[in-house]
Amino acid sequence: MTAKRTTRLAALVALPMALALGTSTAATAAGPQGFQIDLSQLNNSGASGTAMLSLDGTELTVKIESQGLTPGQPHAQHIHGSTEGHDFTCPDITADKDGDGIVTTSEGLPVYGNINISLTVDGDTTPDSGLAVDRMPVAEADGTLSYERTLTVSQDVADHIQDLHVVQHGIDPNGNNEYDFGVGKSDLDPKLPQEATAPAACGLVKGAAVGSVPAGGVETGTTASTSGVQSRGMAAVGAATLVAAAGTLVVTRRRRAAQDG
Repeated sequence: MTAKRTTRLAALVALPMALALGTSTAATAAGPQGFQIDLSQLNNSGASGTAMLSLDGTELTVKIESQGLTPGQPHAQHIHGSTEGHDFTCPDITADKDGDGIVTTSEGLPVYGNINISLTVDGDTTPDSGLAVDRMPVAEADGTLSYERTLTVSQDVADHIQDLHVVQHGIDPNGNNEYDFGVGKSDLDPKLPQEATAPAACGLVKGAAVGSVPAGGVETGTTASTSGVQSRGMAAVGAATLVAAAGTLVVTRRRRAAQDG
């Protein structure tokens, strides 16, 4: 297992170098482009990882290798950000507006932006599948997660790929290896535990600041209070989408409970 995982990680790290040999540094260059994303923990989750984005025209291949996730649990994951020139990033603890020690999904949305792509294992990848946990990857017993999928994206996403980033969800503050109500109810749906929907890891495209200023300029600030009225409006739309998708998680949890019983 360790040898295979080491090989996968080595391949991921080598990918952007290999792609760079055959491509121009310009964002509009012909041929595939490779981008690396280093995922760092949010909410003291202990999660980390590496994501690689390989873009060839509008065909995007996403590869993710993560560790430190809640074992045996589904982890919703998405590509967030803006294709319209708004500067979003990964949140820090200052996004925790109610001071409960956890940056919730709703608190994080004004910082990392709306969902562009839901990184499901199959089927739909639109924001509507934001919480389609029955189609999200499940962490292994040791907390590792490997994901790979190739999908077709819009031209806007292809043009702004360096302005986007990856967020993984699902935390386990009490360390019991499951999602429960130990830290309360989800801000998306009170029938769900906060642990199931809170962000666990986030990462920006490595080197995105070089030659990748969002169209229309950069909005200063990295928190909800400085992201602007339009950013907050976009976040509200994103939250509404996640609330609608949350019903899928409820049904899935009940179905699993019935099967276990």
